[in-house]
Amino acid sequence: MKILGRKVKPARILVYAILVATAVTMLVPFVWMLSASLKLSKDVFSFPVEWFPAQPVWHNYVDIWTKVPLALFIWNTSKLTVIVTLLQLLTSSFAAYAFAKLDFKYKNALFLGYIGTIAMPWQVYMVPQFIMMREFHLNNTHLALICLQAFTAFGVFLMRQFYQSIPDELCEAARIDGMNEYQIWWKIMLPLSKPALSTLTIFTFVTTWNDFLGPMIYLTKTELKTIQIGLRMFIAQYSAEYGLIMAASVVTLIPVLIVFLALQRFFVEGIASSGLKG
Repeated sequence: MKILGRKVKPARILVYAILVATAVTMLVPFVWMLSASLKLSKDVFSFPVEWFPAQPVWHNYVDIWTKVPLALFIWNTSKLTVIVTLLQLLTSSFAAYAFAKLDFKYKNALFLGYIGTIAMPWQVYMVPQFIMMREFHLNNTHLALICLQAFTAFGVFLMRQFYQSIPDELCEAARIDGMNEYQIWWKIMLPLSKPALSTLTIFTFVTTWNDFLGPMIYLTKTELKTIQIGLRMFIAQYSAEYGLIMAASVVTLIPVLIVFLALQRFFVEGIASSGLKG
């Protein structure tokens, strides 16, 4: 089969058709959510679906700010997400440099033990963590969530794999020129690892922004709660106001979408590069 003068194999056409169908299937719920956010509650589940409302109900996006303190919840979530993301980028890249480029006793055993914690479900140790935070008098504070999420074994693994793809000769040349390990990490490794850092940023930002169970366990004061807890409160109070619920859901999705679109140029490159060398 020829398309635009080029011979295309039927197998490739089938692959593209499957990918397009999968993408459409994934996007339909988001398009429906956006459409429902511009309707009255009585019209949300009307059939056939009106994908583009003839009279959009824009005041849904105004009402959600007065029903619950949505701005406060967004501020709390933004603060936690930015701090946790920056700390994970710092700690993961720093530890990964040691595991990838330095030689010390029991390095491999320590790395395997640390990475092995990924296989342990959070539900196994969330009670001991809560008891520990309570003993430190950090329960019902944002600091508890920040301390618990400042380190990530997945981030160390991702960054280490990327660092191992960088030639060791660069580090050796830098040491000959008089640089110490901190300078090598800051001036050489970090600038070269933008794809991996972008990938880790996306994963960390999305995970922290969408975290529900952690804030629900540690935060009980309304002024400390995050957007996911606030959205749950909104649904509980206005369970029949589907248009408002969809509008609030769209608002909570926007920051994640912005971060992904801003960093997606590096996302695929980071995922691919991190698996080049083990």
